[in-house]
Amino acid sequence: MKNSKIKDVKPLVQTKFVGLYDVEYKNKNNDDKHWMVASRKNEKELKEIYLQGKEDKIDAVVIAALHKSENKLVLIKQFRVPINNYIYELPAGLVDNDEDIQKTVARELKEETGLDLIEINKINSKDKVYLSPGMTDESVAFVYCLCDGKLSKEFLEEDEDIEALLISQDKAKEILKGEEIIDIKSYLMLQMFVNLGDKLFI
Repeated sequence: MKNSKIKDVKPLVQTKFVGLYDVEYKNKNNDDKHWMVASRKNEKELKEIYLQGKEDKIDAVVIAALHKSENKLVLIKQFRVPINNYIYELPAGLVDNDEDIQKTVARELKEETGLDLIEINKINSKDKVYLSPGMTDESVAFVYCLCDGKLSKEFLEEDEDIEALLISQDKAKEILKGEEIIDIKSYLMLQMFVNLGDKLFI
């Protein structure tokens, strides 16, 4: 077990999808400090991870998909409440009830874009990556895959306001040069797609 600097975890707000916790820890000078952490885990799970060394499971998938027929990158433009605006993102979603990564990818890709998963080409290394560790412990599997089919809004959930898009390399350049709002994952993916095209998915 890792030598934990965290001493205690107290819930501040708990909802269905996320909780806010007051985490008591010792800093490098051995002083007692507090940090607010947003987490997908409930109080019991978070205490087991922080205080007992339990393995932290992957919360979600982020999907870098190439549309096979069109040879284009799949992006979405989604309304996000915290920024009160639409933003370019990669398709993504939470892992439900410990389902395997392939099932989550297929489900979320279909739900957010209407497209069908053909195959997963690679998943980021062998572990998870963290999205914003200064404020949350949320981790994801970053998945490269091929898909096909027609874009559709038919499978969106009630609170999802999403437009799915197929982006060529020229369009990717245009987005990067423009003043559009882009999240960091799609920003980096657009840059790589401009430079590597479909080789990115091999």
